Amino acid sequence: MAEPQSTAWEQAVRTRLLKRDETALVDLYDQFGSFVFGLAARVIGDRRAGEDVTQDVFLYVWEHPEAFEPERGRLRTFLGTLAHRRSVDYVRREEARRRRGERDAAMQASVPDVDEMAMALVAAERVRAEVENLPAEQREAIELAYFGGRTYRQVADELGIPEGTAKSRLRLGLRRIADALEANGVEWAWS
Repeated sequence: MAEPQSTAWEQAVRTRLLKRDETALVDLYDQFGSFVFGLAARVIGDRRAGEDVTQDVFLYVWEHPEAFEPERGRLRTFLGTLAHRRSVDYVRREEARRRRGERDAAMQASVPDVDEMAMALVAAERVRAEVENLPAEQREAIELAYFGGRTYRQVADELGIPEGTAKSRLRLGLRRIADALEANGVEWAWS
């Protein structure tokens, strides 16, 4: 069912708005201000934001009186549509702002502490130095497994040794590195 055509009052208000008659805006607000505010406040869930949207709707009508086309429907429906759209836009903006804030907070929380980074770099350098001090067969196994990303089976295949021997070389090499680091006051967990 089509919406009834605008009333004579609505058409007269539009004509007055087109002529920039400020009293037409006052009359329009008196007639529909509480309706627009109520709709915006319900959609947004915040009275202050509802007031902002209400002001935005009536400012838009003042700046664009030609946007209301009486032959297309009632002024109340036009204003309700404007209020609803602007309210939904407000909710979306606030949601996007909230997500950006959470993302920024998460990024700030995940930034490592400078002291922690420095200690990690020092520990990594000490580990590398201790790897260099290992006997050649243990160093090769450690470098393939931990710096080359190989499994103990792949280490055994590449070195042409039994899997048990590869496991032993890795375990002995790791134990020597851990002992050397602990002797220098660096705690290092290995498995």
